[in-house]
Amino acid sequence: MIYSHEVEKMCPVAATGGQHGAAPIPEEGKWVKAKEIKDISGLTHGIGWCAPQQGTCKLTLNVKEGIIQEALVETVGCSGMTHSAAMASEILPGRTLLEALNTDLVCDAINTAMRELFLQIVYGRTQSAFSEDGLPVGAGLEDLGKGLRSQVGTMYGTLAKGPRYLEMTDGYVTGIALNEDDEIIGYQFVNFGKMMDFIKAGDDANTAFEKAKGQYGRVADAVKIIDPRNE
Repeated sequence: MIYSHEVEKMCPVAATGGQHGAAPIPEEGKWVKAKEIKDISGLTHGIGWCAPQQGTCKLTLNVKEGIIQEALVETVGCSGMTHSAAMASEILPGRTLLEALNTDLVCDAINTAMRELFLQIVYGRTQSAFSEDGLPVGAGLEDLGKGLRSQVGTMYGTLAKGPRYLEMTDGYVTGIALNEDDEIIGYQFVNFGKMMDFIKAGDDANTAFEKAKGQYGRVADAVKIIDPRNE
């Protein structure tokens, strides 16, 4: 340890009063005075964005005793991000929280999400802060539902031609139902998660496609139904 000349000349003074140590933070139903990475546990979500703000990442981590046990990486807006997400899913599990913060996760949006999650977790702002023993490994998948697909909404609109619903949580939108005033009153969709389950169960593609169809709203009352991608 090297001290400057000015510090070397100072006389020692004992610290008093404020030596209370780390403030306790809530972790998995306990109050913990975190002093080391291994003192940190919790499950939480966070989002990140790249420098040109072309894409974003939602990252979910389940940390137990400082080590990432589970990672869910969801990206939108950039084709390259999907490959980066694949790499991040291999990189993150097994790393300490500090290692993950200082690891290149390939995509700037994923790196930013990791930074935001780090801040949440080390300050005790996790989703499982007051859940006794936290959440089990596998809880991250619950956000995806039975089809294990991200909750995606894709909409497009112009002043000249109005809105187009392209994808909902329900599924890929195949038709938009309009009334006599050309107002949207419902939509038709295909749930790709269910469709793939039907195919894996032995249905041919056409049968699975039909079985995975659904609709929302007053589709039966529609004056016309348009294809949101071609009309």
